[in-house]
Amino acid sequence: MKLVATNSIKPGTKLSKAITNQKGQVLINAGVPLTERMIMRLVDYRISFVYIDEEKTKDIEAKGTISDKTHSKAIQTIENTFNELKSDQGLTNSFVIEKATKQFSEVIRSVMSELKGNKELLTLLSNVMVHDHYIFTHSFNVTLYSLAIGIKLNLTEKQLEALGLGALLHDVGKMLIPLDILMKPGKLTMEEFEMVKQHTTDGFNLLRNLPNVPLTAAHCALQHHERLDGSGYPRRLKGDDIHLFGKILAVADVFDAVTTNRVYRQAMLPHEGLEILYAGTGTHFDTKMVEAFRNAVAIYPVGLTVTFNDGRTGVVVTQNQGYCDRPIVRILEENGHEVEPYEFDLKDNLGVMVTKCSLEAESA
Repeated sequence: MKLVATNSIKPGTKLSKAITNQKGQVLINAGVPLTERMIMRLVDYRISFVYIDEEKTKDIEAKGTISDKTHSKAIQTIENTFNELKSDQGLTNSFVIEKATKQFSEVIRSVMSELKGNKELLTLLSNVMVHDHYIFTHSFNVTLYSLAIGIKLNLTEKQLEALGLGALLHDVGKMLIPLDILMKPGKLTMEEFEMVKQHTTDGFNLLRNLPNVPLTAAHCALQHHERLDGSGYPRRLKGDDIHLFGKILAVADVFDAVTTNRVYRQAMLPHEGLEILYAGTGTHFDTKMVEAFRNAVAIYPVGLTVTFNDGRTGVVVTQNQGYCDRPIVRILEENGHEVEPYEFDLKDNLGVMVTKCSLEAESA
């Protein structure tokens, strides 16, 4: 399989991984030749990248870090809870969240177990999914990234459970913001941006007095937009005044935001998202958190086409544990000329560097 940009696919191309919705229902099966209309639908669904069949890479497989069952259950729990907060059922917001806490805790324990049991580096590109609402998927993605960082930092089980719960609910305050502002494709007005910024305080106020929600989890909602240099919000906290969880969430939240397709911006690839984090290290983001994140996430995902500084081009086959930016690559070309495919391990060739990543699909 090969990872390509959806808008580069030609009619007749076959998917190597099915497209599902957030309930796990298959929308387009693997192996089905895509029509122009189907490709347009994928673009309309704001799916940036898909895996396609290709003869030279047909044995390469991108495995999800988290099982489909856990993934679907998490998204469904978030969706049900957040929608209940939006609806008028005569229930208090606190009651709705408190009722869902047990389910959230079960999801977090499942995620922690799977993250610890899977030795592969974390990548979310292998789960090609159509979602109904960005916030549901974003909340789960941020939870995965936050827990991956927490595990690398050797946090205790109790700390990880509190971190996971806080990450799942970090954007709960956005349920109090009108949908037309949340999903606005253009630039927000100053008044609209102030309303969006209020989600941090609103989320904290929803969570802080709930008996089954640790105060540290509530601080995830409050502090995930704070920055080390005091340029963040809502309190413009600096350095060590920001809680550990706030520092972790800042990294996880920004990375998922820039690597996910939004109504106003195309998604970046993981290595591009990491560059954003590095650019803000020491000013916006804590160096220790960024390094922990870097060691947990696959920077060059399986199926991605990469070109090296020595003129070779190939497709990422698998990851090297502990070397997130040094995967094993199947070389297909040398200086623009096709060669008999062979495996090349970047871990054993430290002088060779990735200079370009390509997402172009070949003609079907």
